[in-house]
Amino acid sequence: MRSSWKSTAQALSASLVFGAAIAIDLDVNSEDSIRSAASTIAEGLSHYYKNGGSDVAADEVGVLPTPYYWWEAGAMWGGLVDYWAYTGDDAYVDNTRNALVAQSGPNRDLMNPKFFTSTGNDDQAFWALAMMSAVEQDFPSPPKDQPQYLDVAKAAFDTQVARWDTAGCSGGLRWQVFDYNPGWAYMNTISNGGFFQLAARLARYTGNNTYVEWAEKAWDWTEKVGLITDKCAVFDGTDSAKKCIDVNHLQWTYNVGIFMHGAATLYNYTNGSSLWEDRVNCMLSGSSIFFSPYENATDIMSEAGCEPIGTCNTDQQSFKAYLARWMAKTSVLAPFTKNAVSKLLQASAKAAARSCSGGSDGVTCGTKWYTDAWDGAYGVGQQLAALEVVQALLIGSAAVPRTQPQVDLEPTQSPEPVPVPSKTTSVEILQSSTAAPEPSSSDGAAAMSKSLQVPLAVAFVGGALGMVAL
Repeated sequence: MRSSWKSTAQALSASLVFGAAIAIDLDVNSEDSIRSAASTIAEGLSHYYKNGGSDVAADEVGVLPTPYYWWEAGAMWGGLVDYWAYTGDDAYVDNTRNALVAQSGPNRDLMNPKFFTSTGNDDQAFWALAMMSAVEQDFPSPPKDQPQYLDVAKAAFDTQVARWDTAGCSGGLRWQVFDYNPGWAYMNTISNGGFFQLAARLARYTGNNTYVEWAEKAWDWTEKVGLITDKCAVFDGTDSAKKCIDVNHLQWTYNVGIFMHGAATLYNYTNGSSLWEDRVNCMLSGSSIFFSPYENATDIMSEAGCEPIGTCNTDQQSFKAYLARWMAKTSVLAPFTKNAVSKLLQASAKAAARSCSGGSDGVTCGTKWYTDAWDGAYGVGQQLAALEVVQALLIGSAAVPRTQPQVDLEPTQSPEPVPVPSKTTSVEILQSSTAAPEPSSSDGAAAMSKSLQVPLAVAFVGGALGMVAL
């Protein structure tokens, strides 16, 4: 099955005109239905990519148009690696492989000079994790004289090791790679989570325990500065200019997801370590705030930090994609989570499919899955999030992520299946009052705290949600 990656402004705008709602018919118990739904959504995603032609500059291949940043293209290609692995559809293999090679950078470490003025450690990590997915899924390789996926992932990791900052906060990675970029003082969780997950996956694939040591160091530091709580609330970041004593308490789906999958990877690699079992369970429990946003939306995923008040920016529209992706992978590597994860992803996939009912084509995907229809929003993030949660339902039939031959992972007796986490305790969640601005390089988290956060007291009792401005 082949799809066209040709995209013109006329074709794209036509697909976004309000029309008769068609929606995507999804039977979560039928693999054929899931594949068909995923194919339809992937086709919609492909319309946003314009740089696959032979006349495109080499450093633009694999990059999405404005307003999408470099990192989101890497995230998209990582999703399409999994799409190929789960569905068997090779429609996007050539463009995906070309993108991963083109964006490897002159030193083959995912440092592309074209994007240095906005390159964050998290941006580089998303591309490196796409490389690891290609390695683990045995994605078709480029010619041997071109950058190889594993080598690039290792090289990217090594550059981040060199950036581990022991000065300001006794460890951790800063958000930005270069000190001339806005946000240099901010130490965000997704950068450190990306480093953690990359280390965990490199450890599992290669059998090199040095990667485990770095993964442990990254987790311990993130926990020590208060970005991971004992209940696995995972906060957005902290300010190195203030010695990391202030925490930005915004919570996003991708932060808990990135640590969940990394913990599951180490649970699998350590043949069932109780420490990593506990951490997987903790992260699964911590993810509960992102499900069942209303009484009539049981088990449906939402971006709690911005969806309810309609302030999700371009980046944030895609965050649910990564929680869905990493929860699915967690269910394979830590099978005791499978029942709980499947229940959440099935409910969310059904809702996402219903949201894919916009545009003149009737299958353009929206943001708020719990509305039971298209909400008028559209973009790469919306398409990718819907694709990820739908294709995640196929992961049980896909091959287990590979390791190198010398790595011997013994089968372990899995603990009893855990239930779907419930919202039974009172928590506090902050919501972004505006789409996130660029923080200055000097004020870090403090600026974000002042301009982004609207405190809400949120009480979760048996799935009910109440919010009161503080």
